[in-house]
Amino acid sequence: METAETDRALIDDAQAPDQRASQPTITYAIPCFNSAAYMDKCIESLLATAGGKDDIEILIVDDGSAKDDTAEKADAWEASHPGIVRALHKPNGGHGSAVNMGMRNARGVYFKVVDSDDWLDKAAMEPIMAYLRSQRELQDETDMVIGNYVYEKVHENQRTVMHYRNVFPEGRRFTWEECGHFSQSQYLLMHSVIYRTEMLRGIGLTLPEHCFYVDNIFVYVPLPHVRSLYYLDVDMYRYFIGREDQSVNESVMMGRIDQQLRVTRTMIDAVQLPSDVPVHKLERYMENYLSMMMCICSIFLRMIDTDEAEDKREDIWLYLKEHNPDVYRRVRRSVLNASTNLPTELGRRLGITGYRLAQRIFKFN
Repeated sequence: METAETDRALIDDAQAPDQRASQPTITYAIPCFNSAAYMDKCIESLLATAGGKDDIEILIVDDGSAKDDTAEKADAWEASHPGIVRALHKPNGGHGSAVNMGMRNARGVYFKVVDSDDWLDKAAMEPIMAYLRSQRELQDETDMVIGNYVYEKVHENQRTVMHYRNVFPEGRRFTWEECGHFSQSQYLLMHSVIYRTEMLRGIGLTLPEHCFYVDNIFVYVPLPHVRSLYYLDVDMYRYFIGREDQSVNESVMMGRIDQQLRVTRTMIDAVQLPSDVPVHKLERYMENYLSMMMCICSIFLRMIDTDEAEDKREDIWLYLKEHNPDVYRRVRRSVLNASTNLPTELGRRLGITGYRLAQRIFKFN
């Protein structure tokens, strides 16, 4: 704790007043891989959040796109908005690699990832940007700012708002001790959070390359380092669902199950519960998040329904048991995982049926 505060003081002291004054309020990083068909809408929505000011930065991270003109579009956006938009080109390394490049190059006080097929709501961002700008005058900026996100199921003409008004006090700075109880369907996702840039750098956050689902690591691992939070009950992030190649598509998730397993193991290793988490309420939330990740691994491996998949399901549970036996016992006995890991073929079918029911109730995927 004392080391973290000392490091932060050194960072603040190292920044001259004129340097801080010229620093963007927020850096948006947009990982782009063959995104030409939809990236313009995303970029336009981010430009709109500036509200006529020039204190935002947009990093278009071209992750080795080769099938369309994503790279050319990125360069064109930089040329048309110099000083605000920067095009960064790199060999393909996956979503995590693109986020890593964004974090390395970010100049903003705050950092937010926006996927290239998603967008931000201009009206919702007005009070959020006002708060972020107010933090520029302080030496102890809020570590994490939170807004709602919306599942936009465009092809079904449906939308589902995921809010936190029952969990967080609104419109004031607070700590984890002041939080309420997360419901079973409520989780902080990459969509809903804005992190202080230097906090992310200070903990050395680096995401795995050539791997999907790393957004879970991005939003999970920094949480024990967050000392202050701020929540606004506004529908900030619009999360598009509907493309056939999307990573949350069910068949795609089964095809990428090894990457889901890799991310889950990384999360188990990165934070030792409860010793690494000083606040009980946060520790319980993080355990529930890990429980959800174990459930996802289990249910999709059971959907695959092969001997190899069953071996992998047993292996991931053994991994958790070996690395954190106390958490293993609680997570394995949770209603979520007890119901999705029932033995026998009948248990497998019942688990999948329960998952389908949860899909309809909570409107995910």
